[in-house]
Amino acid sequence: MLVVTSNDIPGWEIRQVCGEVFGLTVRSRNAFSQMGAGFKSLVGGELKGMTSNLVNSRNEVMGRMIDEARNRGANAVIAMRFDTSEMGDTWTEICAYGTAVVAVPVTDAARETAVRLGYGQAPQQQTPQQPEYAQQPEYAQQQHPSPLS
Repeated sequence: MLVVTSNDIPGWEIRQVCGEVFGLTVRSRNAFSQMGAGFKSLVGGELKGMTSNLVNSRNEVMGRMIDEARNRGANAVIAMRFDTSEMGDTWTEICAYGTAVVAVPVTDAARETAVRLGYGQAPQQQTPQQPEYAQQPEYAQQQHPSPLS
């Protein structure tokens, strides 16, 4: 799933808008983590436990948003944003939202990106299948026009 924060995807044509999608989680704060963070904030520095929790929460809501987009038949989300808000003294809401779309690559660079992201395979040369009788050695030795031409 291609997820971008822009309103369009350069080199891609948006063929269908599937609607707004979001992923949401509400987290309660761990009292011990809060105390540790409070002590750490007195001396300065990164609050690694809090950072890790935020990264995990953002990944979780992104996954939920992507699942919703897939369920609507989309292959991309445009205008993706994060939103957080405090709920009471101990809860935090984290939301990822955007617009689910069906996008098609229209430039060579976009097609390369699509293949790299697994949206499709590079075009392969299709060869017509010979009928089973044409694969027999006695038939193959004779000169015959292809029955598929």
